[in-house]
Amino acid sequence: MERSLSMELVRITEAAAIASSKWMGRGLKNEADDAATEAMRTVFDTIPMRGTVVIGEGEMDEAPMLYIGEQLGSGDGPEVDVAVDPVEGTNIVAAGGWNAIAVLAIADRGNLLNAPDMYMDKIAVGPEAVGKIDINAPVIDNLRAVAKAKNKDIEDVVATIIDRPRHAQIIKEIRDAGARIKLITDGDIAGAINTAFDQTGVDILFGIGGAPEGVISAVGLKCLGGEFQGKLVPQDEEERQRCLDMGLEVDKVLMMDDLVKGDDAIFAATGITDGELLRGVQLKGSFAESHTLVMRAKSGTVRFVEGRHSLKKKPDLVMKD
Repeated sequence: MERSLSMELVRITEAAAIASSKWMGRGLKNEADDAATEAMRTVFDTIPMRGTVVIGEGEMDEAPMLYIGEQLGSGDGPEVDVAVDPVEGTNIVAAGGWNAIAVLAIADRGNLLNAPDMYMDKIAVGPEAVGKIDINAPVIDNLRAVAKAKNKDIEDVVATIIDRPRHAQIIKEIRDAGARIKLITDGDIAGAINTAFDQTGVDILFGIGGAPEGVISAVGLKCLGGEFQGKLVPQDEEERQRCLDMGLEVDKVLMMDDLVKGDDAIFAATGITDGELLRGVQLKGSFAESHTLVMRAKSGTVRFVEGRHSLKKKPDLVMKD
């Protein structure tokens, strides 16, 4: 892939984040998502690539744009797989909460897993604990492994997990082990990426979330030298059969190279609302300020990009009531 694509992707997530941020706290999650999706799709048309959506807003009959199989880009440049989540955390934006992001990932054609839209059990860590975790191991064993890898007492380890009834047992086991917990309402892509940055205070992610988000998380952690493991969790026989039809083994542990093959992938995320790692969009009358993380696996480059955007010169980003 062209190195310059990294900064082109920043333009896409910036546009989506700014468009969505105008709906923050208004209690209208669908409007926030629609605004981000439309802005993201518009900018995609200007990017020099031949992209195919492998993870998007749904099947063609479910989504008007950024649907699975849709062709993106100007038609020139490299052939790539595209995984998008215009708003990771629509409920967060609607409530004005923490850690909503606009995020996307790309890799060479055929290198991203076309994950079915179902649940995935996940575990994620940053670079220090690579090779030390096992999704099939007891929670306490993984906590001990991370503590040892990071030269911490287990009482100092912080696990993050989505606050859902399905995680009650894992939460109990973490607390019984003496570790600490940072519960998140939504958005486990941000939770997974946070494990690779000391300033977030997060050491490990546990729990069940969306499988498509798992692939995007894996791209981000591949860029950061971290580790992600996942297992598909079909909820019924129909979902189990869908996995089989797609050639996916339901009980297989999906490692990094199963989720994102090769050594070249790019990840970009722009904060919509404030979070541990990224600041949210700040709207200041005629302009907006954004904060973006962009990374490339091949080079290991990690950039934080601060943007200032004239809303007068970008009328497409102004909210349409």
